[in-house]
Amino acid sequence: MSTSPAPAPASFPDAASDLLLPGPVGPIELACALPEPDVARAGTAVICHPHPLQGGTMHNKVVTILERALRELGLATVRFNFRGVGASAGTFDEGNGESDDLAAIVDWVRRVRPSDAVWLAGFSFGSYVALRNARRLDAAALVTVAPPVGRWDFDPIELPACPWLVVQGEEDEVVDPAAVFAWIETLKQPPHLVRMPETGHFFHRRLMDLRGLLKNALQPHLPPPA
Repeated sequence: MSTSPAPAPASFPDAASDLLLPGPVGPIELACALPEPDVARAGTAVICHPHPLQGGTMHNKVVTILERALRELGLATVRFNFRGVGASAGTFDEGNGESDDLAAIVDWVRRVRPSDAVWLAGFSFGSYVALRNARRLDAAALVTVAPPVGRWDFDPIELPACPWLVVQGEEDEVVDPAAVFAWIETLKQPPHLVRMPETGHFFHRRLMDLRGLLKNALQPHLPPPA
């Protein structure tokens, strides 16, 4: 006897919560959180994690720092596991199925928080997924940390028209910083680039610096108070 999948939650949790959302190939595991009421803004950030086949999950330290910075700025936040990671159903799909997972979450956010601007953010592979979907999902702002230029094909991506921040460590041992900087120089409307000297891919010993610069760079683009 088959059972019907659980319906999508009808509202955004009123406290930090893990939950399952119906996705294109089965449940997607989410972690939702709200800002403190006195700083709350009319916005929700959806954050994408690094490569699923290389240990990437929504609990990655850079992802959690992204979440913390965005929440401290006043946004509600949603981290999630791509298909095949944690309790999320499915298998890795080279960024294609992962884009569908992201779209399902954004659709849910817009249903349960219809007044919010939706921001997208990501680290490494997650930044590639966020970037390739920012325009079609009409992101209000985009944050990409260590975008994997040279490891994934960025040429076909329709670039966003929204405010866009790129953070790149200058001593990244996974993503070639020179490739990132050269790619940005080719763009007609380049993002706001922040280069972090003496910083590797995983921001070891630089996570608090990352948190601070994110908050400083994104402050001018915040949605209005909730």
